[in-house]
Amino acid sequence: MILAVSACLLGDACRYDGAAKPCARVAALAARHELVPVCPERAGGLPVPRPPAEIVERDPVRVADAAGSDVTAAFCAGARRSLEEALAAGCAGAVLKARSPSCGSGAVYDGTFAGALVPGWGVAAALFREAGLPVVDEDADFASLGW
Repeated sequence: MILAVSACLLGDACRYDGAAKPCARVAALAARHELVPVCPERAGGLPVPRPPAEIVERDPVRVADAAGSDVTAAFCAGARRSLEEALAAGCAGAVLKARSPSCGSGAVYDGTFAGALVPGWGVAAALFREAGLPVVDEDADFASLGW
């Protein structure tokens, strides 16, 4: 099986703070599956490092960074590019970074930059789901998914 995976979970220092978030559980999936790294924010042209961003409006989606700059266009473009990469590679699902405004699955930060979570999906995670790909975060029970 081929899976799209947030590049930061595979050790790529592409997060907003210039860090990686390597996850041994996710890396271990490579023993059984082909992993395709994706970073929607970098794919959207955002620099590393960059100011933190959160989803500040949901319908329609609007993403702003901590300085108040609207970065929605970059988030949406990066989500589209990442989905295109995943589909071109034949990905059957995605393991994306929890709570991220791009990759969060089921919960994201609430847009106040206070660390509070609300139910919801990151921009890329939502797009992957709309395309029919199952999306989970790094804390998922991969075995129960057959991954």
